[in-house]
Amino acid sequence: MSKKGKHVFNGKEYPCCASLTMGVIGGKWKTVILYHLKDEAKRYSQLRKEMPAVTERTLSLQLKTLEDDGIVKRKVYTTKPPLKVEYSLTKLGETLIPLIISIAEWGETASKT
Repeated sequence: MSKKGKHVFNGKEYPCCASLTMGVIGGKWKTVILYHLKDEAKRYSQLRKEMPAVTERTLSLQLKTLEDDGIVKRKVYTTKPPLKVEYSLTKLGETLIPLIISIAEWGETASKT
């Protein structure tokens, strides 16, 4: 939502729409997390296996930030031990899928040049 030329999202103000987008999905790991969640919900351990270079602390913090921004949802299953936690994209997060796919395709193309 724009307000006097500024863009506000979750109480944070951004100077333009591109900076808002990068503020939400920018950084080394957020886009990678979203890429791995684009097709299905995943458990934390699955994400760790698919992203072995990320530290546990960083993955946890990035998932928490994406959850706070309404991009990722965390579902805890407590019906039987052991505790099971799954992460998936929210409706808002799903709107990022075309962008995430484009970013991945650009990386694939760039790596071949």
